Amino acid sequence: MFKTTIYLLRPFILFSALLLLTLFISRMGLALWQIERFENFSALLTLVTHGVRIDLSVLGYLLVLPATLHPWFILSKYHKKWLIILKALFFFIFICVFFFELATPAFINEYGFRPNRLFIEYLPYPNEVFKMLVNGHLLTLVVVLLTLGLSAKYLGSYLNSVIQHKKQQHKVTILASGLSSVFLLLVLVLCARGTLGHRPINPALVYFSTDPLINSLTLNSIYSVAHAFKQLGDEKNASKLYGSMSTDKVIRLVRQETGLAIENFSNKSLPSLASRLPVYQGKPKNLVIILEESLGAQFVSSLGGLTLTPEIDKLNDEGWAFKNLYATGTRSVRGIEAVITGFTPTPARAVVKLDKSQTGFFTIASLLAKQNYHTQFIYGGESHFDNMKSFFLGNGFSDIVDFKDIENPQFVGSWGASDEDVFNQANVELNKLHNRKQPFFSFIFSSSNHDPFEIPEGIITPIQYSKEQLVQYDEKELSRHKAIQYADYALGKFIATAKQQPYWQNTIFLVVADHDARALGRDLVPIKNFHIPGVILNSEKQPFVDNRIVSQIDLAPTLLSLIGVTNYSPMLGHDLNRSDISERAIMQYADNFAYMNAKGVSILQPQKEPLSFNYDLKSQQLMPVLDNKALTDIALAHALWGSLAYENKWFALPDDVISNIK
Repeated sequence: MFKTTIYLLRPFILFSALLLLTLFISRMGLALWQIERFENFSALLTLVTHGVRIDLSVLGYLLVLPATLHPWFILSKYHKKWLIILKALFFFIFICVFFFELATPAFINEYGFRPNRLFIEYLPYPNEVFKMLVNGHLLTLVVVLLTLGLSAKYLGSYLNSVIQHKKQQHKVTILASGLSSVFLLLVLVLCARGTLGHRPINPALVYFSTDPLINSLTLNSIYSVAHAFKQLGDEKNASKLYGSMSTDKVIRLVRQETGLAIENFSNKSLPSLASRLPVYQGKPKNLVIILEESLGAQFVSSLGGLTLTPEIDKLNDEGWAFKNLYATGTRSVRGIEAVITGFTPTPARAVVKLDKSQTGFFTIASLLAKQNYHTQFIYGGESHFDNMKSFFLGNGFSDIVDFKDIENPQFVGSWGASDEDVFNQANVELNKLHNRKQPFFSFIFSSSNHDPFEIPEGIITPIQYSKEQLVQYDEKELSRHKAIQYADYALGKFIATAKQQPYWQNTIFLVVADHDARALGRDLVPIKNFHIPGVILNSEKQPFVDNRIVSQIDLAPTLLSLIGVTNYSPMLGHDLNRSDISERAIMQYADNFAYMNAKGVSILQPQKEPLSFNYDLKSQQLMPVLDNKALTDIALAHALWGSLAYENKWFALPDDVISNIK
């Protein structure tokens, strides 16, 4: 009986040992690579012990079904076919797990943590991803594929020894099969749950650091991606992550932080719908928003960064420049969400990609379209990427200009036409709109400053670095710097051209980044990597630098005010033309949410107590402080608001309301 039981358990014991050893070696390799981020040996030991719990959980989920069936199939006449299936299943599981671990270092380099939701969100765009990998990460791709190929060769031999057909040497009985099946079921279910508590294991139970990368290393990459996929079904409910608050209190606090009088909120079914009169009272002006790809303040010298953007520095001297403007997230769709809709960030995907927001969701385009504006989106790539085209056409944009519409592009990269080509086409489009004698809103989205950083040759001269500086930057980062220089050059060239066009005189321009290039660091939310440039041009205000802490969600209300359109909308952002508004910024970093104002920062984490900090704008350092209950409540209200507004369709502007706008 004992030998028979071992025979039945043997394949799963040996395969589990291989899988656990592989994950252990991978985690230790990643930890040693990032060893300077561990405060002491105890932290490293905690990583190992917590990591094993996650690995066992993955093992349980992957193997519980075949392990339970295995003893019974061995007893049946189908045992030979079953062993072939089992071998194929083991092979597939290992290759998948190993692939995710091999892909992890490159993902960490780019995003600062293991593969997660972002990995999933890129899957619907294989063409763009393939071009990016081939043109910018070819060596990584080759290494991963070669390693997988070699491992597949030796894995087959190992599995042949693991799954040996020796039924004739063992008398497999119903009792032996039953006991083995029950034993495997109990062990693997316990492994999957990871705890005897009433809730199964989850990332919050194994996270122990304030460094998001160290926390993500406690997981393994296939678990991280699977957990992110599972959360897609729960993304409408932020209260599952951060805790609950009564809906009435959420509404009261978010209204309070707008700085508007309670009388401004007059629609009971749309709690945030309010009116704001514009500061400009003349003939409505045109509006052009230029969203610059991946351009953080760290690259802008006038914001304390590198000397890569002389044109933006020049524009900051010519317009209303924001010294302390913060993005809401780390993806382009999050920047679009903030700038075009004024929606607060959530742990869910940006509303650009969510089902319920594809029609009837407020955007400044939908408001301006009702005010007889022509609304347009211009992009050098394929506008279907990240679901932009669908979202825009369903929410107020009447005209989409993308790669297929760009006349004779001179340089085409993985992400489409170069910024120069996009801006040349934009100039053509804006002149057409001007000639229609109709106010217009045009949203232009650049893409040259995107990995793999393909730019035309001979346009820009790379800056000269000292030997000390060169040590800091690898080849990829130097390529990024050249792409930023080129994007800046193309932008400056376009603005110079626009100033000579007839449409310039009556048009407000906003130049703003969608997000920083990479958000990395030891902080739960690396606030310094949410710092972005933004400048409003041609607003008739004298050039000045605005030192207030402001958010991307403040830009849309401010622009509507400047172009002379009544902002009757559900947006929570401030009209920055007002001098009495409170300073604040809102940031979403993976599953962590930060609310920052002049008094401090509150950071919310999934299934964790909120943490309070002070943030020094000069040193860009977070310093822990005692809990700030008032600020924590405000942070929680804003974290919950987005989910409530999306689920209840509060972020809308019904036609009967629009008709009353004067």
